[in-house]
Amino acid sequence: MLRWRGLSAVPAGWGRSVVTIGVFDGVHRGHQQIIGHAVKRATEQGVAAVVVTFDPHPSEVVRPGSHPAVLTEPGRKADLVAALGVEALCVIPFTLDFSRLAPEVFVHDVLVDRLHASTVVVGENFRFGHRAAGDVTMLRRLGRTFGFGVEAADLVSDEALLASTDAVFSSTYVRSLVAAGDMPAAARALGRPHRLEGVVVRGDRRGRELGFPTANLLTGPWAAVPADGVYAGRLLRTGHAPLMAAISVGTNPTFHGQERRVEAYALDFDGDLYGERVGLDFVARLREQRAYTGIEPLIAQITDDVAATRVILGGPDKVEPSTG
Repeated sequence: MLRWRGLSAVPAGWGRSVVTIGVFDGVHRGHQQIIGHAVKRATEQGVAAVVVTFDPHPSEVVRPGSHPAVLTEPGRKADLVAALGVEALCVIPFTLDFSRLAPEVFVHDVLVDRLHASTVVVGENFRFGHRAAGDVTMLRRLGRTFGFGVEAADLVSDEALLASTDAVFSSTYVRSLVAAGDMPAAARALGRPHRLEGVVVRGDRRGRELGFPTANLLTGPWAAVPADGVYAGRLLRTGHAPLMAAISVGTNPTFHGQERRVEAYALDFDGDLYGERVGLDFVARLREQRAYTGIEPLIAQITDDVAATRVILGGPDKVEPSTG
């Protein structure tokens, strides 16, 4: 997949294309449907499928301090988009000047002049231009003026929750699930487990002293970190098989910690991960964070957490997880 930073990176003479536009944070199942729709149309028309996205998040530029939690880092987002069959990803630097473009100027400069759109595929709630003045109706009108078609893809819902909620898949919805520690529901919306990425840094080395050495993950400033608690998940390293992991999120209340941390104990692993960039896939929440009265009950609980992780992930030596 071609990756362009800014409209100026689009090659001169770029041909017609089917374009879809959005922040696409998380590349969840709703995004997958929209992008898949664009890829299908591009294949039918014999042209390239192009995804247009933005960096940084528009909210942070328009309302500083409002940056939402990030579900997918830029590199991860690009990889997920590429896996859907897209030919090119165009990341537009989102600035105040860009945010002030009138909808008509946005369409001309981005879709017509640079990407030569034959069809534009968006979600039915798509908004664009200064103060989000443009909608799908306006986009269709501009399409008739500039010679491209517009197709609005249906929103995807969480069928398991439809009886009681309006659980349409959105990045906001997924963030709320992650923030609540509901990893199965988040995975259902994403189509895969929620992943945190970061560099392994040195911590207090307390886990090693307890017999459970942990990898302390330094995440991005806006990373969507799950609710405090202990989780079963997997640690991923480039070029290596995934490792089962018991993951702790929180402040280590037993030791009166103040700093919120993400630490992973990789099962059946004996090695050094310091300085390595890894991913953590969160599969299920085992329990809340607790403060223990001493080292022995803490070690006993961690032992139960490791056993529960094996059960959930299908590892060897299965035992029933602790209910305490």
